[in-house]
Amino acid sequence: ITFPSLLFMSLVSLQGGVLNGLGRFGAAAAAPILLNLFMIGAVLGLTPFLPTAGHALAWGVFLSGIAQFLYLEWDMRRAGVSLRLVHPRLSPGVCRFFRALGPATLGAGMAQISVFADTIIAQALPTGAQSYLNYADRLNQLPLGVIGIAVGTVLLPEVTRRLAADDHQGALTSQNRAVELTLALTLPFAIAFLVAAEPILAAMFERGRFTAVDSHQSALTLTAYAFGLPAVVLVRCLLPGFYARGDTATPVKIAVATVALNVGLKIALMDSLSQVGLAVGTSAGVWLNIILLAWVLHRRGHFRLDAAARRRLPRMVLAGLVMAAALWGLLVLAAPALAGRSDLLAVATVLGVLAVAGLIYLAALFGLGALRMEDLRRLRRRG
Repeated sequence: ITFPSLLFMSLVSLQGGVLNGLGRFGAAAAAPILLNLFMIGAVLGLTPFLPTAGHALAWGVFLSGIAQFLYLEWDMRRAGVSLRLVHPRLSPGVCRFFRALGPATLGAGMAQISVFADTIIAQALPTGAQSYLNYADRLNQLPLGVIGIAVGTVLLPEVTRRLAADDHQGALTSQNRAVELTLALTLPFAIAFLVAAEPILAAMFERGRFTAVDSHQSALTLTAYAFGLPAVVLVRCLLPGFYARGDTATPVKIAVATVALNVGLKIALMDSLSQVGLAVGTSAGVWLNIILLAWVLHRRGHFRLDAAARRRLPRMVLAGLVMAAALWGLLVLAAPALAGRSDLLAVATVLGVLAVAGLIYLAALFGLGALRMEDLRRLRRRG
């Protein structure tokens, strides 16, 4: 049932790339919503008529692929372009595409190797280690999906357009502003996971067979992931510096080195730190990745922090420290309300604490001059 959806997934990816290249990001970003709507609708509406709910979900996935394709085709027509069938031929442009596709595919495979290594190594760890990794990773993926992918999607066509116009300074400025905004948006997530990992996990999951011990172990794992979170997201700001210049091979070579460190550390730390060692290996690997990417770009003259970035980034870190102190104090005050609770009141309390800490962070950003209203308006226009 779901197999034909692979065709539509590929076409939707192609359409999204075209729309992003044209500076139209809304439709491609909203398309996955259709998947959720169709899956929910299929479970509610088709389950009584099919053998199992799984069959209904499968039909929902298939129908959502068609819906996403039609939706993006409509938006492409509004932009004055459309997909059409043509006789395939190996033109110079197609050859360049496949030359770039090979290394890019290999680079994506490096990330999957790291995930696969986690799964294999976790099987040798005590019972529950894989679950702790999964729970921690679910939270860690939130800023990666919301911030990292969005930044990479917007920045690549922006840098490509500027380089095509021979505006190298403009491309550099775009990358610097992307680094600033990305760090400003990522820091509060990293700080929350470092300071409040256990209260967050306890409020969200500590019920049924998920005990306080599980919350503690998952929190240790999430804390280890949090150290690497800024690096994972900032990588999305550096990769366009390679891709926009047609260089897909260098990031792959760097990825091979980082995966080697990643897996090596996981194996070295698994006995002493259990699943936390796997998360430490992941964080160390992503920091090596971003350091090497930045070093290569800087050596080529394709990236450097400008005066504004050198002034703002330390202030953002200081604002993050203010948030960390405020969050710690708020958690101390909220401790009686959270003690032994994992109900809706606990969830509301944790969310309230995080919201107040986030507002304090935002005030610190503006108060220290690390962020301006102009930056938010620019982010809104590009988003």
